[in-house]
Amino acid sequence: MDTNDLNLVDNPVDIEHNKPSKSRFLFLLGLFGFLLFAIGCNYGLWTRSFKSTEKIEVPESTQYTPKYK
Repeated sequence: MDTNDLNLVDNPVDIEHNKPSKSRFLFLLGLFGFLLFAIGCNYGLWTRSFKSTEKIEVPESTQYTPKYK
């Protein structure tokens, strides 16, 4: 057998032979990757959010309806 004689087998599952299938797969892979990244970032921000334990006293002159002396 000569090395230039290659027997190619058509594989319907191979995405390299089907351009629309490859394009759809890469689009969905990118979309799910972006969604996982966004969800992970938001979860990280939510779990590390600032939670104050002390009661902060606001001066009466800076409230929405200020009270002046």
